[in-house]
Amino acid sequence: MAFQSPWQLRVCLSGRQSLRTRHARHGRGDAMKRVLPWLALLLAAPLLAAEPLSLEEARRIAETRAPQIEALRAQEMAAREMAVAAGQLPDPVLKLGLSNVPTDGEMAWSLTQESMTMRQIGVMQEFTRGDKRQARADKALREAELAHVSQRQSLADTRRDTTLAWLDLAYQGSMQALLESQIAELHLQQQAADAAFRAGRGEQADVFANQLAIARSQDQLAQMKRDILMARSRLARWIGEDAERPLAPPPELKSQLQVHPALAESAEQHPLLASQQALVALAEADARMARENRTPDIAVELMYGQRGPGFSNLVSVNLSMPLPWDRASRQDREHGARLAQLDQARAQQADMQRAYRAELRGNLAVLDNARERLQRYDQQLLPLAQQQVEAALAAYRAGSGSLTRVLEARRMALDTRMEHQRVALEAARAWAQLNFLNPQEASVSAAHGVQP
Repeated sequence: MAFQSPWQLRVCLSGRQSLRTRHARHGRGDAMKRVLPWLALLLAAPLLAAEPLSLEEARRIAETRAPQIEALRAQEMAAREMAVAAGQLPDPVLKLGLSNVPTDGEMAWSLTQESMTMRQIGVMQEFTRGDKRQARADKALREAELAHVSQRQSLADTRRDTTLAWLDLAYQGSMQALLESQIAELHLQQQAADAAFRAGRGEQADVFANQLAIARSQDQLAQMKRDILMARSRLARWIGEDAERPLAPPPELKSQLQVHPALAESAEQHPLLASQQALVALAEADARMARENRTPDIAVELMYGQRGPGFSNLVSVNLSMPLPWDRASRQDREHGARLAQLDQARAQQADMQRAYRAELRGNLAVLDNARERLQRYDQQLLPLAQQQVEAALAAYRAGSGSLTRVLEARRMALDTRMEHQRVALEAARAWAQLNFLNPQEASVSAAHGVQP
């Protein structure tokens, strides 16, 4: 190809260069188009991997992240070790000494010339009475048992509080979904009201009424989001960052709890009452140990004395024991104090048993009432509220009803559904308390594989 001028050559070269640039840019664009979907998939992987958090999984996580349980386990181990040590005799005491060393005269500081001078070695053993050692060991064992039942109580508390926090968050989320659905319907209705007003078939008051309903619902939604944040923070107290995961649907309660004698008979098996019983046993052990301390122990001492050449070596045996000369003002007072503490522990145990049974029956009453109300909502209130909305909406579309009636019907329907969720939460919380108070009697049958 012949060029008539240098200018034509530059134009041709620049054209080829720009063509190559466009091809390069096009190639890079194709590469980015191929990479972007994979990049988006990688970024979305953590979200896709976030499986819904079920109630049972939340409780398992809380159990594994409860340091107080590990602390109580260590406390139990320490008490059991102390029980072995408390049942043993004290260590013998080794004694070394010099006796009767002259300090003046011709035999001053001599260890061999004076017949009274002795180099002594001996051992002393305090013989603590067997009953007293057994009382000390029993006290340490009672402390170990208290730590053991405290582990059960701490585990039950953790499961209960985690369950309550999970249920609060789950039902708050359900109510948020209802409110968001209502707001979406109001926005669609707002478009219809605007169109009707512009066409001369509606009133401006209807437009403002719908806008007011949207604003109120959005304010209610803001309060709901605040409550959800608080509920999520309570759940995070027990399971940490897993509280940010989406929740599985709440389980359906199927148990039929009724008050019967077996509940009262099995009261002592509950960790809370078992802990109080362990405190009573510990107070009894303290009282026994104080009673045994009223009798003193005997110590035996054996000494061997070596004298100088020409003098006989000597052996001595000594017995010693404390003299409780004022036992009425000391040992008896201590024993009386321990007996008073035992009475206190028994009275607290009786009060706790009474409170336990009252709380058990109160939660049963709450659960039965909530179930009755839920049945009424399912069979009467929710269907009637939906029928009222449909009737008001049909009348509005036919031109025989006002938008205000539609808004009022929708508001009542939303309030009914929200109250239904609140009653369901009340029933679930009562079930959680009952599951804590009497784990053998409360059960759930979950439609989503949840078996609390």
